[in-house]
Amino acid sequence: MIKIAYHKIYAHPLPEGHRFPMLKYELIPEQLLHEGCITIENLFEPKPCAEEIVLLTHDKNYYNKLVNQTLSAGEQRRIGFPQSPALTLRELIITQGTIDCCYNAMQNGAALNVAGGTHHAFADKGEGFCLLNDMAVAANYLLHKKEAGKILIIDLDVHQGNGTAKLFEQENRVFTFSMHGAHNYPFHKEKSDLDIPLIDATNDETYLDALYKTLPALIEKVKPDFAFFLSGVDILNTDKFGKLQVSTEGCKQRDAFVFSLLKQYNIPVTVAMGGGYSPDIKIIVEAHCNTFRTAVDIYG
Repeated sequence: MIKIAYHKIYAHPLPEGHRFPMLKYELIPEQLLHEGCITIENLFEPKPCAEEIVLLTHDKNYYNKLVNQTLSAGEQRRIGFPQSPALTLRELIITQGTIDCCYNAMQNGAALNVAGGTHHAFADKGEGFCLLNDMAVAANYLLHKKEAGKILIIDLDVHQGNGTAKLFEQENRVFTFSMHGAHNYPFHKEKSDLDIPLIDATNDETYLDALYKTLPALIEKVKPDFAFFLSGVDILNTDKFGKLQVSTEGCKQRDAFVFSLLKQYNIPVTVAMGGGYSPDIKIIVEAHCNTFRTAVDIYG
């Protein structure tokens, strides 16, 4: 049975102006339960990630600032959220959810976190609505525990995973692959192990062709024994910030290809949702739910 990390704090309300993006975290599991795609048994509630695990990836000084609420005004502006104890707790719970998903994926082939994909967080700073880099923390934890020897991070959010790229630039056991908008945030890109920048208005055919040509060869080259998949839906043609022209169906085909390929190679995968900023919340929820539906269809 596919397991899904979800905690009510994922949808924790933020000050005015930040609440809309959080709605999806509550609506996604509600929709999946309503339509019978999943049951309550699929869901599990993670606890906060322990300090010693976070510090395998993040600097202690930065971690202390998050916990003690001592981020400067400039550091908060870079993140995009005002600091609060609840926000730090939320990030710690999301991070542990991604770690827990790894162990569930090893049992069932795949596991999904309703939140996560906070790929703009660096060792010593957060930015772009990301405080801790959940996939980086989970990857380092798997390496530390010798649960994985070679990890592939497949980042298909419309924004480059700059924090992830920087964190693993000297770590040859983790291969970072980012396919993203060339002219989108972050405007200073870090160097992933493989970057595919896409021009504005890239459509389904061009997007999927690039993925189909790249990922199988990459898996053959890297030979990972574990994968992370950041399945952002900000690639959609309806997204306010994405600048691409991928349809909802094209996004669903992307997910199906990634899952099918990883299953074919018997590579467990942990999935985090990443971004999605279409003005109509129903479009965001539907596209994210497609990721869950596709995983259930392929892994059972």
